[in-house]
Amino acid sequence: MTINVGIIGGAGYTGGELLRILLNHPFATVAFTHSQSQAGKPVWATHTDLIGDTDLTFSGGNVSELLQQEGLDVIFLCSGHGASKKFLDENEVPDNVAIIDLSADFRDESNEFIYGLPELQRDRIQQSERIANPGCFATAIQLALLPLANAGLIQDAIHVSAITGSTGAGQALVPTTGFTWRNNNVSIYKAFEHQHLAEIGQSLTMLQADLAHPINFIPYRGNFTRGIMSNVYTRYRGSITDAKMLYTSYYASHPFTHVSDAPIDVKQVVNTNKALIHLEKHGDQLLISSVIDNLTKGASGQAVQNMNLVFGLPEDSGLRLKGISF
Repeated sequence: MTINVGIIGGAGYTGGELLRILLNHPFATVAFTHSQSQAGKPVWATHTDLIGDTDLTFSGGNVSELLQQEGLDVIFLCSGHGASKKFLDENEVPDNVAIIDLSADFRDESNEFIYGLPELQRDRIQQSERIANPGCFATAIQLALLPLANAGLIQDAIHVSAITGSTGAGQALVPTTGFTWRNNNVSIYKAFEHQHLAEIGQSLTMLQADLAHPINFIPYRGNFTRGIMSNVYTRYRGSITDAKMLYTSYYASHPFTHVSDAPIDVKQVVNTNKALIHLEKHGDQLLISSVIDNLTKGASGQAVQNMNLVFGLPEDSGLRLKGISF
């Protein structure tokens, strides 16, 4: 089986990460990658690490012919927030072509898209061809909380402190992504108001319908390029042994999320589709730490994971990626 893939917005970080994964995917072929800003240029001229790996050039202009080409199976939308909705309003995608959107445009499940967090609703993803990929912070935080919500055990306010690398802000140069500002620096942004809070709340109430406790989220910008560490704590009446059994059981059938007895760090997951969870009990508070790579499990890797599920492939196809722990 070969899945023919198109990428819209292929010049950015998520588009480049998709290309790195899909060029080595055993069941996928990249039919085209579209970029208005890089049209006509070799892909490797933008994603310089891909020199020697592909002869693809960026398509530009009108995408109608690309979308209508025979044999196209799926497109990934990798443009900025707001651009995906505009793209679909302006372009007709054939009914037999699946859509996986990496923006925030369709994460509210009041639309026809299914929220694509496999650890939450793998069965629904397998039955859908319109997938809204989760946000990166949202992925890390939800994976820290899903087992508790599934057991109805979120009984108090949730407190989150999480830090992300500079690639989480996208490729456009703004003051808070520049090297001279970001290096040797840490800062808070969007405290208590981050846009991912809505999708986190949506997911948790799917599992614990009566959830009414606030999620207090403090996001940090880190002075590194890739990765997220999320530290979540809330009141928990059980023992640490109970908590570990709860989490291990919940994630037993999920190939990328693992509960670690040892403390975890970001380097363990960089360049991989893994999510690692570590649990500690302090008084009546359960501390749940989670780490992911914001560009793989937090974006493009999870998008390919969703593609695998949509097309009935082994969930880990093309995603057993080598990490860089040193």
